[in-house]
Amino acid sequence: MPILCGLQGCFSPLALDRAVIEYDKVTTDILSKQLLLNIGRAHQHQPMHFTGVSNIAATFNFQFNAGATPAFTGEVGSVMTPIFGGTMSENPTISIVPIEGEEFTRRLLTPFQENKLTMLLRQGVDVDLVLRLLAGELRLNGGKQGGVYLNKPTDGDGYRLFRQAVLHLSAIQDSHKLFVEPLVFSRSWNLPAESLNAEQLAVLQKDYKVEFSADQKKVILTKRVTGRILLTNFDPATLSNDERLRLHEEADQGAENDVSVDIRAGYPGGEWPLHGVFRLRSFHNVLNFIGQTINDDPEYPVDKHPLTPSVSENPVQTMALLVSEDEPPSTEISVRFGDNYYALRPETGYQWNREGFRLLCQIFQMTMTDLARKGAPEITISK
Repeated sequence: MPILCGLQGCFSPLALDRAVIEYDKVTTDILSKQLLLNIGRAHQHQPMHFTGVSNIAATFNFQFNAGATPAFTGEVGSVMTPIFGGTMSENPTISIVPIEGEEFTRRLLTPFQENKLTMLLRQGVDVDLVLRLLAGELRLNGGKQGGVYLNKPTDGDGYRLFRQAVLHLSAIQDSHKLFVEPLVFSRSWNLPAESLNAEQLAVLQKDYKVEFSADQKKVILTKRVTGRILLTNFDPATLSNDERLRLHEEADQGAENDVSVDIRAGYPGGEWPLHGVFRLRSFHNVLNFIGQTINDDPEYPVDKHPLTPSVSENPVQTMALLVSEDEPPSTEISVRFGDNYYALRPETGYQWNREGFRLLCQIFQMTMTDLARKGAPEITISK
């Protein structure tokens, strides 16, 4: 019996380790293929749809047996040799659900807010890559270059300036001088001293700095506020409180999916000042943009702005895809939709494509909702 227990203890961890790793690989491949599939749908002007794995329950059945048989050597009938054996079977139950409904559709169609972009930038993602994926347009204020510049190849001059602007930010990021910081400032309010009693003052002191002006018979309340995010080539903390407040109020006039940018002269990259906002798009529009740039609205080379320092990467396509009638032999993941196979293009720039696709998966995870649903259909696979 101790030997049997030892065998079972050996089989169980190995089975669990293999199952966890293999199911993890399969789930990741499913996500990657679904993203490629929906890019193919966008390419062929078909509706997008997602299905997710909500639960995997793998049951392992271990069976052991023991016996004895006469030895092949020695005196017949006097020496017995023990025999131990065992079998293992796996019976997984996988629950899949269609990802649909009002909540997911709203997430799919709602433009990303600035906090999601800044979360990615603070992880070291290339600002050029993430803005080419997420930003639909650049709105610049003031001067000769004031206007709206679309991240859309058919926009011509607008597309070229958009590409040059994100390349300019990438050059600043490469020199470690790109700041992605919230505007932190102080706000003050003056109240008549006689309008507040001691109990009210005690409550206010929990959230405000309270000062009493005996001359004016006023109570001055001051609060530190964290405002909108700003992409800059300088530290916003070096600005005066009034300037930070002004920039916040300017940014707050825009939409929640606007990300303010303020590249100033006198700082790294200030040779080409930029002041305005990047307007972020929805995940649906991100996939649609990638799908439509395959044939309908292809991207083209755009050189950096003459005042931009050298940049490490400037690929023609935001995400280069291989579309063919035959299954591509040298790609990690491919999926078929209609008459075509879709895969990441394995030629020059593949590392940019891989990073872009990894980023696309992360962005999709930000869009996902909880897949646990009552009555979800199940597929049971018995081995």
